[in-house]
Amino acid sequence: MTGSSPPYHIPVLLSEAMDGLNVRANGIYVDCTFGGGGHSAGILSLLNKDGRLYGFDQDADSKWNALPDERFHFIPHNFRHLQRLLRLNGISDVDGILADLGVSSHQFDDTSRGFSTRMDAALDMRMDKRQELTAADILNKYSEEDLHRIFEQYGEVTNSKTLARSIVGLRTATAFRTNSGFTQAIATLVKGNPNRYFAQVFQALRIEVNDEIMALRELLEQTPALLKSGGRIVIISFHSLEDRMVKQFFRNGTLDEKDNLDPYGTTSAVKTLRIITKKPIIPSALESKINPRARSAKLRIAERI
Repeated sequence: MTGSSPPYHIPVLLSEAMDGLNVRANGIYVDCTFGGGGHSAGILSLLNKDGRLYGFDQDADSKWNALPDERFHFIPHNFRHLQRLLRLNGISDVDGILADLGVSSHQFDDTSRGFSTRMDAALDMRMDKRQELTAADILNKYSEEDLHRIFEQYGEVTNSKTLARSIVGLRTATAFRTNSGFTQAIATLVKGNPNRYFAQVFQALRIEVNDEIMALRELLEQTPALLKSGGRIVIISFHSLEDRMVKQFFRNGTLDEKDNLDPYGTTSAVKTLRIITKKPIIPSALESKINPRARSAKLRIAERI
């Protein structure tokens, strides 16, 4: 990156995340969403020569930000494979795990990626270009029922059912290929503020393309076995569904309601995590002003018992 280039990504809630990790100087840490390396640089600054940090990121572009530090190891994969890939690197447990579930500024600003409603591009939205499914595939091939589901659950789109039905009808005439072609085709369906509406629709598509909800589930379920006693997990989420998942897992140790109750309706799951944040930490007014993309961030912390 040159001095005149915009930052790859401004780390959200940086000092709060570092405090939350309660970094042990000689510990082993994982940044599940390396991105521009902002959070990783913060962790490294708190480690001594014996500490180690593993940075995961499925986006190939992030490898160019790899930190020139012998204590840092970059792993170019999705964090859903965290436990297996750490074991391949000789690591069975760690002192802390950090995940920032937001999309990086670089991904939004790169025209070719198709994440932003502000710039025309192919309907792609893949964070990992090695995978096949794109946003165009979803719009052109998914059933009306599945489109309704993702727009309702992942985008909280007001008229998700009508939108899904309309997309199925519109694509019979012309396939959806670009952001602008898609937004123009559904312009008459917009409810409320157009920018907010399209942002919600694109968010739903992005989450489905990258299987973000299941990836988060898999990360959470690996956490108890990976964290050492007293180790911390810090997760920054930007979507209400993700925040609810994190809150539930930290509280109950499971995301399956049926596994959390015995036949008498009392909690049966074994507690493995202690909640540090009773309420999520949110950005200050100053941080939100400096970095508007931080506004919806919620940070939660738990500690391995």
